[in-house]
Amino acid sequence: MNPADGTNTPTPRFHASGDSSDPALLDLIAQWVPTGARVLDLGCGDGRLLAHLRDTRGCSGYGVEIDDANVLASVQRGVQVLQLNLEDGLQLFDDNAFDVVLQIDTLQHLRNADTMLRETIRVARMGIVAFPNFAHWPNRLSVLRGRMPVTARMPFQWYDTPNIRVGTHRDFLDLAQRCGARVDDHCGVHQGQRIHTWPNLRASTAAFRLSRA
Repeated sequence: MNPADGTNTPTPRFHASGDSSDPALLDLIAQWVPTGARVLDLGCGDGRLLAHLRDTRGCSGYGVEIDDANVLASVQRGVQVLQLNLEDGLQLFDDNAFDVVLQIDTLQHLRNADTMLRETIRVARMGIVAFPNFAHWPNRLSVLRGRMPVTARMPFQWYDTPNIRVGTHRDFLDLAQRCGARVDDHCGVHQGQRIHTWPNLRASTAAFRLSRA
């Protein structure tokens, strides 16, 4: 089945999702997504990004979200939302069903991050992934002091965080290679700025544009 074509919409299932509101990251994503692209946003939050891509880039597609308030907000923005269990992968979608799959603050919530990365480049020609960079220097300093970091980008205590894993900019470059994904572009993002020099050290967010190797 191919929901991007509006056929055979799958039965909804559930998955937790994430969201990021850094304007530099949102601008970067909008620049990476081609005009008129069919987009699948895994963890679409309140649908703001998909609505922005629809209104400014002529994109169409679906979001995946679990939170009831976010689902309602997405619907109110005119964004179509599916509820799927991402731990089961994306088997309901055909190969190349979408032009772009977005994983914005989703990777750190998944137990099967490697499987989902392979699925991303199977169902779309392009994948865009962004997540908190655990190697950012304030996080390193916290660990050296013997404490888990609590920052604006990672605001939770170790005992109540929704993140089930942490990763770094450099870690993801290795993971992409192992999963058969080609990194076509990447940078860090921090406090409204794109970071191209030493992003693993200087950026709180890691961002990547991928394609099939």
